[in-house]
Amino acid sequence: MMNVQLTVPSMMERAEKLFSKKEVVSKSSKGIQRLTYNQLIKRTRQLSSMLERIGVKRGERVGTFAWNHHRHLEAYFAVPGIGAVLHTINIRLDPEQIVYIINHARDKVILFDECFLPLFESIHQKLPHVEAYIIMSDENKLPETDLPVYHYENWIKQGDASHSFVQDLNEEEPAGLCYTSATTGEPKGVVYSHRAIYLHCMALGLADSAGLSEADTAMPIVPMFHVNAWGIPFAAVWFGTKLVLPGAFCTSETIAFLIEEEKVTLAAAVPTVWLNFLQEIETRPYAVDSLRAILCGGSAAPKSVIREFQEKYQIEFMHAYGMTETSPVVTVSRLKSYQYSEDFEYQLNVKAKQGFLVPGVEMKVIGQNGEIAWDGVEMGELLLKGPWVASEYYKDKRTEDTFKDGWLYTGDIVTVDEEGTIKIVDRTKDLIKSGGEWISSVDLENALIAHEAVFEACVIAVPHKVWQERPVACVVLKDAYKGIVSSEELLEFLAPQFAKWWLPDDILFMDEIPKTTVGKFLKRTLREQVLNHYQKG
Repeated sequence: MMNVQLTVPSMMERAEKLFSKKEVVSKSSKGIQRLTYNQLIKRTRQLSSMLERIGVKRGERVGTFAWNHHRHLEAYFAVPGIGAVLHTINIRLDPEQIVYIINHARDKVILFDECFLPLFESIHQKLPHVEAYIIMSDENKLPETDLPVYHYENWIKQGDASHSFVQDLNEEEPAGLCYTSATTGEPKGVVYSHRAIYLHCMALGLADSAGLSEADTAMPIVPMFHVNAWGIPFAAVWFGTKLVLPGAFCTSETIAFLIEEEKVTLAAAVPTVWLNFLQEIETRPYAVDSLRAILCGGSAAPKSVIREFQEKYQIEFMHAYGMTETSPVVTVSRLKSYQYSEDFEYQLNVKAKQGFLVPGVEMKVIGQNGEIAWDGVEMGELLLKGPWVASEYYKDKRTEDTFKDGWLYTGDIVTVDEEGTIKIVDRTKDLIKSGGEWISSVDLENALIAHEAVFEACVIAVPHKVWQERPVACVVLKDAYKGIVSSEELLEFLAPQFAKWWLPDDILFMDEIPKTTVGKFLKRTLREQVLNHYQKG
């Protein structure tokens, strides 16, 4: 067989040859901007030539600090195109973590949106390795600043629109770098090779995965600084998919408008986004029937949300599971052919799980007594391996805690049913251990969110003198039900669904639940708040 290298530039070169007329729609402060792939690729080549001109060399890191727009997409391909490493930085981290990440990666250049200029003015003295800042702005002029800055648009005009990407890239060379969102300790870096990105994108195009194709109009709502926006920007360009990028500070109204206006067929986001989106389209009429499916990741979506998408709007709801260490997609919740003959409740139960493995990925699930039974009941930690699964953290001693004997220890507790479909039960650190038995906080959360009055629910463990730990539920009620629905009513709602010892010892009503930068519940912070609440009496 021919030894053809699987590289990111080859993906864009395919789009250049076959899909030059296809469109990238990018929302910015100036409104909607439309570029053909031909225009986009010329701009990408200009960017790559200018990065080389200012001294970016093969293997060096180029950071991006930006929302979902066409300039960020150009960087997605221009940086790996010259053999450098695209480092997408999470804009929602605190300044200390941002400084840590940039210094740990030793980023040479930073491309950022103009709205983040004050941040970089405040921290640039702590970034000794950064030699240049490139501001991606919709304005013709840049604001005054002491930073060594370039105006993206004016700067790339000097570039060569026919500039060649590196031709001798090895597929095992690094192409991307992303750091975990760090709920505990410093963020950990994960390097993605060209090969990993290429194969992960190929998996997104499989019919039993996301089924992304040229016929789609795809909108990654998940930010492009989160694990390569789950691979969609790369895959969409490669496949010739029309791409819709929703820009900065994306609201439910913006999402609904773009889906209606651009006839989006596939969109990807975390559960909180889809929950708010449902509220938006229930309040105001939007034509969203172009959507063939939505992709949901980051955490488990409540069954009630899945039911509404599937039953009310006839939009297929697809859970996708993964993490920074897995590029990220390793499972997608698709029904098997014979499951379509089952009743809707059966199908809903399947869809509420995280799905089965995408081809190319392997798993083991290790419980208290070795590998678990595939019975949908026994719990264990999920272990993964595959061609787009990391084998180590970037220059980090914590590698040995997570990568063992060729497997990634995910820290996720799961069950596996007889179909091989996994269900996330909890994180190892969030699982509630009561009287020697495990209680799933996720199952309790999903049950609570099914109540018509509940907007959000998060269940945590609190210490107990007798049982070691007991569950406490923290609930945010919908505005119409505040002061009306009691904790007793919610406990009565839960009682028929669980064994008595599973039921929360208490239900606390809150205005909001603290979240991580990716919209997940920040349970460590919540535990501290709850313990303080009890201590104060």
